[in-house]
Amino acid sequence: MTYPEAIDYLYQCTPAFHQIGAGAYKEGLANTLALDEHFGHPHRQFRTIHIGGTNGKGSCSHTLAAILQSAGYRVGLYTSPHLLDFSERIRVNGKPIAKDYVAAFVENEQSFFTPLHPSFFEVTTALAFRYFADEKVDVAVIEVGLGGRLDCTNIIHPDVSVITNISLEHTALLGHTLEQIAFEKAGIIKTDTPVVIGETLPETRPVFTTKAKEMNAPIFFAEEQIAPLKKPNGLMKAEVTGISGYPGLIFQLKGSYQLKNARTILTTLEVLKKLEYSLPDTAIREGFAHVCDLTGLMGRWQKVGERPTVVCDIGHNAGGLHDNIVQLKSQPCHALRIVLGFVDDKDIRPVLDAMPHDAIYYLTSPSTRRALNAHTLYAMARCYGLNGRAFATVGEAFGVARNEAAPDDFIFVGGSNFVVADFLLALKENGSL
Repeated sequence: MTYPEAIDYLYQCTPAFHQIGAGAYKEGLANTLALDEHFGHPHRQFRTIHIGGTNGKGSCSHTLAAILQSAGYRVGLYTSPHLLDFSERIRVNGKPIAKDYVAAFVENEQSFFTPLHPSFFEVTTALAFRYFADEKVDVAVIEVGLGGRLDCTNIIHPDVSVITNISLEHTALLGHTLEQIAFEKAGIIKTDTPVVIGETLPETRPVFTTKAKEMNAPIFFAEEQIAPLKKPNGLMKAEVTGISGYPGLIFQLKGSYQLKNARTILTTLEVLKKLEYSLPDTAIREGFAHVCDLTGLMGRWQKVGERPTVVCDIGHNAGGLHDNIVQLKSQPCHALRIVLGFVDDKDIRPVLDAMPHDAIYYLTSPSTRRALNAHTLYAMARCYGLNGRAFATVGEAFGVARNEAAPDDFIFVGGSNFVVADFLLALKENGSL
């Protein structure tokens, strides 16, 4: 079996949430436990850090992995979704999983998968854990796929659990209130295991406090550990109270929302130090400053062009897009041009209502069966006073935006993981990435 054949099998024979949405979600851990037993409980062979939450999981996961790697650890990193290739999801010291390994894994285990009918994410998680064990990693940073309590990553026994923040997402699966969603996310809090909470709301804090008390888990609120961070002149300076400070800390990730993620990461590092992780300041600074270079992270306020400035970001729910919109409205430029697309299973009305009215919009459909039709988006955008045109593909929309832009314009590409994936693929194919 070749790598493309293996990936095709995973997509065609196991339902994938990122392709078909809620229809791929399987509640419960029965399949995960069966897979784990079949592969010899590989997650027990290395230490783990578990990261959940609504937004910021990927940034926090990659940055923690970069810091651990800089400190000399052999680090596994499991995240989702991918942007350009499936192998991005599973990395060791920043290097994607070997394609031959993926092909052999799927070919050798098809007979076990077929009667089990696992989901795409269940198989992928089993693959990641087995690969990390075979690669003899010291520690693996594991990002929750969806929710937490019933997510198939939740069989691990981590050194620390991290919950970045809570906002409304996947309400059909996780609940229609912040409290209900927080309850699902809090499911990764384990007995006697410290948990770091990045941000809280009045509705969510009691949920975390109650769950931590129930599990006898020490709880650390990043908002209480570290004062608000400031970002002058492209540098990230952490004004720290209660723990060691990192003046002049440089973060390679430039989105304004990364200030909150940095606070969560710094708090987690202090917990890891208490667990006897060796994390010298030099490694911490190296990881922050070179997270994209060390881990291959893409799509987080990623600058991919100048004159005009071109930035893409995968923010795709109300919380993530709100931070993007605030930053877009503050961009110094002659004209703001926005290439925008969404999937069809999200309520985008609050997002459209908040989008800047003085921008020029290039409305499009990403290449997924879940895509919101560009003409439907165009009609909705007009209802909110947004001016623009509809384009069949992300590549076409960006091409027109770039051709129409002046050197001092700002082009933003986003609205969905899929939009950014299509955009980066187009850049890669024409040699611009």
